[in-house]
This record gives sequence, C-alpha cells and structure tokens, in this order.
Amino acid sequence: MKVILLQDIYKHGVAGEVVDVANGFARNFLIPRKMAVQATKNALRSHKKLTERVEARRAQYDNMLNDVAKQIDGAEVIFERRAASTGKLFGSVTNQEMADELLEVTGVDINRRRISVQNIRELGTHEVPVRIGTDITPNITVTIIREGELAEFLAAREAGEAEEFIAEMVEEVAEAVSEEPVVADVFVEDEQEPVAEGAEAADEDAE
Repeated sequence: MKVILLQDIYKHGVAGEVVDVANGFARNFLIPRKMAVQATKNALRSHKKLTERVEARRAQYDNMLNDVAKQIDGAEVIFERRAASTGKLFGSVTNQEMADELLEVTGVDINRRRISVQNIRELGTHEVPVRIGTDITPNITVTIIREGELAEFLAAREAGEAEEFIAEMVEEVAEAVSEEPVVADVFVEDEQEPVAEGAEAADEDAE
C-alpha cells in the first residue's frame, strides 16, 4: 500500500515521503497511530506542501549526520586486554564495547550495528568504519594494548611516541609468530622387508 508518512519511520522514510509498505503494517500500525495516511488522490494533492517540509527536514538531518561524523572521525578508543605472545586476544573487543568507549571519549552515542567490525581479536591499531548514513562513513581508531602495558602506552603517547610503541609491539608479535614450531605432516614410505638370498634365487629359477 502507498502511504504518505506523517512522521519519520525508521528504515521506511521521513515525514512527507510517499512510500510503499505492507498492507498490514499500514492498516494495523501506521494509520491507526496517525503516523501515516493512505496516499489517496486528495491526500496526494496536499503532498506538495509536505514535500517542502520534507526537504527542509532532510537538509536538517543531513547536517546532523555530518556533525556526528565530524565529532567521531579519527577518534581513538583504547582497550587493555590479555593476549598470547602471538598477539591473539584471550577473547575479543566487541562492537558494543567500541560504541560504549566511543560515547565516553566523544559524547556521541552510536548504535553498535553502525560499527562495521563486529569483533577484534588481535593486539594493535585497527581502523574501523562507522556507518552514519548512506554516504557518510567516518573512521575510528581502535587501539588494543597488552594487559599491564596501558600506562606505558599512554606515557609514550604523551611523549609523541605512540606509533613507535605500537610498532615495537607489532614487531614482538611478529617475532613470536615466526618462532612458533611448524607442525608438518611427514609421509614415510614403508620399508621393504629384506629378501633372503636363497628365496631370491628360487624365484629366479622358477622364472
């Protein structure tokens, strides 16, 4: 059913737009709650006036998204985690944790589903896109430090040596990975049992 939205409806559109929705959704939810009206001829005649309001709302919404993108673009969130010598975490940093920490750092509350990476399971610095709108995707930096080294990292960052600290940590991880024993499958052909000289001669006589 075609309806004219009277309110912004998540995943369907903003007020004033003419959209197609399921009949049941329109009759049982949108129209009774005065969130939309059926797109009849009379209603469509009034649509032009609503369109101007829609454009104004859309511009306002786009400006808001741009402001949010500017606030979080390049923001860094830092986590301290237990990890193996190879850099693999004992667990992970989830997108919900990223969203919570981003709120602490920037004051911007982002739904975790807008964070493109669901989980991170390795030490280091990770660039993570955040889907703010259709065309707006700022990046945040997720830095994961080995447990017990956060104070040292913060001191290094204060001294302008954060990149060197991360590079050294990554190098240590690379060395640990290269030193891990390599387990390979070795196939050994079955050894032939020795044949007695007499038996070999008997075989030759039989031929």
